[in-house]
Amino acid sequence: MARISLIEPQLASPEVKEIYDGTLRGKPGNAQKALAHRPEMLKNFLSFYASVGRSLDRKLYELIYLRVSLINGCHYCTQHHVASSKRAGLTSDDWSDLKHGNYARFSEKERAALIYAEKLTRSPHNVTDQDFLDLKKHFPDEQIVDLHLLTGLANLTNRFTDPLGLELEFPEQEI
Repeated sequence: MARISLIEPQLASPEVKEIYDGTLRGKPGNAQKALAHRPEMLKNFLSFYASVGRSLDRKLYELIYLRVSLINGCHYCTQHHVASSKRAGLTSDDWSDLKHGNYARFSEKERAALIYAEKLTRSPHNVTDQDFLDLKKHFPDEQIVDLHLLTGLANLTNRFTDPLGLELEFPEQEI
């Protein structure tokens, strides 16, 4: 159960209602309903969220978001990205391997990104020049920025959703 109140559409201010109806197409999730306590933050967060990771292909985006969420044990984000990763072609075998940190089934480029995202999540102060040399074999600088920010965004949302007690809006998927 959520530890704070969630702003339901029928109780939303006109500013929030506009965001719910426009940007969120009338379907705000519980994370957005929590952020709605701060309408300007909700608006800016949604814009930022929509821009991060867009230079990466959708499969890689989902791999990174899922792996970070699994490392952090974020049930809410993991379940949301299991659902969205299906549209990117990920399978239950992919989810299982991500859960266990087994990257062998993924391409060399995907492995490089997953290894970096894991290191950035677990021990960001231990990122080295060699880590960037490994990334630069597969990614131009603009994609490295996206990969870096996507990892940070996943960590941020992981620390926002589960600690607030946000519940899933749909049935849970077994991993």
